[in-house]
Amino acid sequence: MQFRTSGFRGIAGVAAAATLVAGAALYSLSVSAQPKLDIHFVPTPHEVVKRMLEIAKVGPNDVHYDLGSGDGRIVIAAVKDFKAKKGVGIDLDPQRIKEATENKAKAGLGDNVTFREQNIFETDLSEATTVSMYLLTSINIRMRPKLLKELKPGTRIVTHAFNMGEWKAEHDESVNGYQVYLFIVPANVNGKWELSEGEKKIALDLKSEFTELSGTATINGKSAEIKGGKITGTKIEFTADGVKYEGTVDGNSITGSGATKWTAKKA
Repeated sequence: MQFRTSGFRGIAGVAAAATLVAGAALYSLSVSAQPKLDIHFVPTPHEVVKRMLEIAKVGPNDVHYDLGSGDGRIVIAAVKDFKAKKGVGIDLDPQRIKEATENKAKAGLGDNVTFREQNIFETDLSEATTVSMYLLTSINIRMRPKLLKELKPGTRIVTHAFNMGEWKAEHDESVNGYQVYLFIVPANVNGKWELSEGEKKIALDLKSEFTELSGTATINGKSAEIKGGKITGTKIEFTADGVKYEGTVDGNSITGSGATKWTAKKA
C-alpha cells in the first residue's frame, strides 16, 4: 500500500526527523560526556564524619584530603570543626563538586578548602597528612600502591565501611553500626641495614609487608630470624637475638629509642 504526501507535509516531516536526529545526537553527546563512576555517592552520617576525623587526629598542622568527597561534608568538617590548615576534596562527579562548593560557601570557608573534579588515581596526594575514604574495598586495594608511594610515612588514613584487604588496620570500631578503620602509612625499610649498638654490629636484611616486618639478623656470622617486627608510621620495633629494638626511621637511617641505644644505616 502506498501513501501520497503533500510537498509541505513532506518537508515538515523531514524537518521533524532532522530535529529528532539532532536531539538524539545532542543527548548522546551529553550522556557520553558524563564521567564513568566506579561508585555512586552515599553520604556519610555526620556522627561518623566526626569520629573518623577524631580517629585520624586531624588538627591545625594537617592537610586533609577526602577521596570521593561527595557533598564535601568531611573536608568542610576537617577545616571548620577540626581546624585543619587545608582541606581538599577529590571527586569525578561534576554535580557533587558543584554541591560541595556551594556547601563550602554556606559554611563560610575560604581558599583553604578546595574541591577538584579529578580521578583519584591521577591526583597527586603527596601533600596530604591525613586522608579519608568511603570507597569499596576493591578500590581501596587498587589505591594501596599509590597511597604507599605518595604519602609520607606517618600519614593517617581513615576509611568508612571498607578496609584495605591485607593491610591491617591500626584501629577499627563501630560508630552507631557504621564501621571505621584507621591505617598509618609505614616507612619503607626493605633491604639491608647495618645496625650499631656500641661495639656490637648486626647485619639486618629486612622485609616488610605493609606494617608487618620480618627478615634476618646476622651477628658474628650467625643468622637469626627477626621476631615481633612491626612498623607504625616512622616507628619500628623488632626482636633480634633476644634483644628488643625500637627506633624511629628517617629515610636511610634509624635512631634507636627505649632501653637499647642503637643506630642503623642503609647498607
